[in-house]
Amino acid sequence: MRVPRTFVFLDLSGFTNYTAAYGDDAAGKILGTFRTVVREVASERGVRIAKWLGDGCMVVAVDQVGAIEFVMEIERRATRVCSPLTLRAGIATGHALLFEGDDYIGSAVNMASRLCDHATGYDVLMPASNAEGLPEGISAEPYGNVELPGFPGAIEVVRLTGTPVRGDRNDTGELWTRTPFV
Repeated sequence: MRVPRTFVFLDLSGFTNYTAAYGDDAAGKILGTFRTVVREVASERGVRIAKWLGDGCMVVAVDQVGAIEFVMEIERRATRVCSPLTLRAGIATGHALLFEGDDYIGSAVNMASRLCDHATGYDVLMPASNAEGLPEGISAEPYGNVELPGFPGAIEVVRLTGTPVRGDRNDTGELWTRTPFV
């Protein structure tokens, strides 16, 4: 079954060197903090952690706005709690094959992964073709054309910056106005 989704790959840059310099216990502590933050923000933004990838993860969202808000919030929080490590991210939206009920296969998945691999520092990269309908407060800066392994030709890429201006997106305000089932 092919489904439209937005895919996010996150990676803590410098984790291997940090482990070598400060030891396994310090690296485990920072990784635990990172994973806690990812779980909290995923819950707040309505995205699903598809899998943990060592010092990173793959996240799936049904809408691109929620995925972008998730990444930008993770970036903001990780800057504080994961220092001196930096966070890099790749985002791509498209149709993917839902494989065996819990995994995804497709170009958008691969694109998000390759963009994360290409990113440096605090980069949040996405294809320019996906940069329409960004959340309020987020802008897309031209990053340039990038050659990515497995993709023919250069891909026009943008870097996302800013802080989403987010209104209340839950329906708890409606709870007091609904008629209960009798």
